[in-house]
Amino acid sequence: MALVPESPSILAVIHRLAFVLAATALLVLAFACGSNEEANNSSQSTVAATSNKSVAFPSLPTSTAATTSCQAPSGTPPEVQVKSYPQRPPLTIDKSHQFIAHVYTTRGHFIIQLLPDLAPEHVNSFVFLARDKFFNGTTFHRVIPGFVAQGGDQTGRGNGGPGYSVPLEPSQEPFVRGIVGMARSNDPNSAGSQWFVTLGDAPNLNGSYTVFGKVVQGMEVVDCLSPRDPSVNPNAPPGDAIIDLAIQEIAPGG
Repeated sequence: MALVPESPSILAVIHRLAFVLAATALLVLAFACGSNEEANNSSQSTVAATSNKSVAFPSLPTSTAATTSCQAPSGTPPEVQVKSYPQRPPLTIDKSHQFIAHVYTTRGHFIIQLLPDLAPEHVNSFVFLARDKFFNGTTFHRVIPGFVAQGGDQTGRGNGGPGYSVPLEPSQEPFVRGIVGMARSNDPNSAGSQWFVTLGDAPNLNGSYTVFGKVVQGMEVVDCLSPRDPSVNPNAPPGDAIIDLAIQEIAPGG
């Protein structure tokens, strides 16, 4: 006789249904946990990848340093009025005043602050000569790049002067770039009308030559003066010329 499965009782059906529902619930919970873990792992992986990326810093700007552009020579300097004086002018400047020299050249305009407290005799002589138009038409006859630009000689050859000399007025002021000093021969007390602007630091001149001013504006004009050395080529074309050298005097409170 074949055994036919027996029909389950109601209680047995209820127990079996409860078991199926419990098993189903466990499967759903397990699936949900697995999905959350994958999401968490995916999130951590994204954060890690983002954290490992190299930081992009802004690019450094390229150099914007301006280069000096020299203008072509322009203007017509006056003819030199050759002058000579029998003696050094008396000391008449007021040291409480400011003295500003405006140098107008065929290369442009630059400004010198004169220093009467350091060198009253030299400033007095320079002001005297400038007011008498001694420098007008003269050239920068000696320009050595990186060293000095020298002028103030009416002959344009480096051997001229005003007919008198000014004794050395040494100071502790160093010859750095832009300082204005007075040229001289081997005799320290032989300064006359020739003056120079340092184009770079020149410590070898410290204490041996008189400092009587400094360029306070237009140093780029001085840098553009044509190089020239009469000791090497005395027949070179004339240097850049001074059209006018004017003195501005400012009283205290003025």
